[in-house]
Amino acid sequence: MILQRIGELLFPSKCVLCRSVLAKEEADLCHECRKEISDFSKPKRSIPFLASWTALWYYNGSVRKSLLRYKFSGRRSYAGPYGRLLAMKLLREYPMGFDILTWTPISRLRRFKRGYDQVELLAQAVARELDMEATQTLVKIRNNPPQSGITGHAERRANVLCVYRAVEPERFRGKRVLLLDDIITSGATASEAARVLLTAGAAEVTCAAVAASDNEQKNKPNSR
Repeated sequence: MILQRIGELLFPSKCVLCRSVLAKEEADLCHECRKEISDFSKPKRSIPFLASWTALWYYNGSVRKSLLRYKFSGRRSYAGPYGRLLAMKLLREYPMGFDILTWTPISRLRRFKRGYDQVELLAQAVARELDMEATQTLVKIRNNPPQSGITGHAERRANVLCVYRAVEPERFRGKRVLLLDDIITSGATASEAARVLLTAGAAEVTCAAVAASDNEQKNKPNSR
């Protein structure tokens, strides 16, 4: 108990978005961010091969900065808060649940350079909250250029074409799959991952992300 108290004093919990120190009664997000950050509403657009999709927030402002820290500055601990908050939204929007929980993987080269797969960490965090297991269903077989350098929708779609291969499809054949991602911008990555899963036998695929772009022309695309 004493060691825990010392740890709390030396390393106080901070808001995952604005990085302010959390008050004793706060968890994951500070009161200000809970009031000011807009929850992502029902998607206005469909994404090919997905039965449906959702996200926690819009990809802008402090949300965008938080995710960039998570992906490129080693803030692995953000997976816990993201996972808890996203799991709560999933329980509200999909009370019937899913059969399989999986994620869109990054390439081995990018994982080696970064030291971790940020979406796999997110999937593990969400799985813990939903009392499920995060099951790998895809591997990325091509280290394609980051989507952030590509502007057109058709070009982004072509950039991710055939970058995934299904892993042990017998585990998800005929199942309802929840596919986790960190950011959805054009939807090309999630669409391609879902296409591969459906081709391998999944009954349907739903995608959930921490953030999504409302207007992909105004926000910098996801760099995977």
